[in-house]
Amino acid sequence: MTLGVDLVVPVKPLVAAKSRLRGAADHGLGELGAHARLTLALTHDTIAAARAAARVRHLLVISSDPVVAAELAAIGVEVAPDSAVPGLNAALEHGAALLRAGDVAAVVGALPADLPALRPTELDAAIDAAIALFDAGTARRAYCTDANGTGTTFLLAAPGVTLEPRFGAGSGRRHRRSGAHPLPGAWPGLRRDVDTPHDLHHATHLGLGPHTRAILTPS
Repeated sequence: MTLGVDLVVPVKPLVAAKSRLRGAADHGLGELGAHARLTLALTHDTIAAARAAARVRHLLVISSDPVVAAELAAIGVEVAPDSAVPGLNAALEHGAALLRAGDVAAVVGALPADLPALRPTELDAAIDAAIALFDAGTARRAYCTDANGTGTTFLLAAPGVTLEPRFGAGSGRRHRRSGAHPLPGAWPGLRRDVDTPHDLHHATHLGLGPHTRAILTPS
């Protein structure tokens, strides 16, 4: 299997997303505009890394936030609104269905929008590892756990296989129980999602993307 993969990236409304990071962009003040700018910066850096990955063929963002849609459309990223069914997993299922409508044989995956230290080479390596499992018949779905080993930062499904996202608290265990195969690579940027100031501190040490770095260290 040599074709690239198609990825869904869900993005919540900026002011509602990442509530535990409120104040991280403005020294604890928690102003909504500063928080929205940080959330958007996390998204931009994640998207930039995914677009630079050689194995990513197409990227689809699912978001009903008009600012997100305008920002990403301006750089050539496809954005579709959320489905009528609320929730992260419903958004991912909706996005995967849209991608498969364009290519029924696509390898589809889910990538969170909060990976500001992600490197394109890490994503390529994870995709290669998953596709090797698919080619060998070892698995039909594969995933990466987060740095804590409990959440999920990447999920991929082979052609003709439903994505079946199980994101949320304890998603690593739920993905494994659903038959997905855990991927063993180190890939620190891929595994470092950012939900809290503690996560952001660790991502900073890994090396943030330029958008998030600019928000946290303005000139």
